[in-house]
Amino acid sequence: MKNFVQEDEVVELTAPVGGVVSGGAYQIGQLFVVAVASAPAGSKFSALTEGVTNLPKATGSAWAEGSLLYWDSTANNLTITATGNLLVGVAVSPAASAAATGRVRLNGVARPQEP
Repeated sequence: MKNFVQEDEVVELTAPVGGVVSGGAYQIGQLFVVAVASAPAGSKFSALTEGVTNLPKATGSAWAEGSLLYWDSTANNLTITATGNLLVGVAVSPAASAAATGRVRLNGVARPQEP
């Protein structure tokens, strides 16, 4: 196929203002990614769009296996609250309310922010 460019689990993007840190989660427009390696602002970096990863979660609320997870770009963490947040994946294991991180399967598809 002449028009195929690449697989899409890891894509190359431009690092936003402040750059990216390996393992950090970033919302770039309506796309949610995890940086594979650190890069300064304006540089190209490899970004994971699909797969299972541990990411920061909102404390004070628990989630169950299979819960939809949203990125809160203000708090920079995952939440089960849809309103105003970007749908990024689903929980692959339960997370206690006091937990600082949770395990998420990234959906690999940009989803609009919930109104």
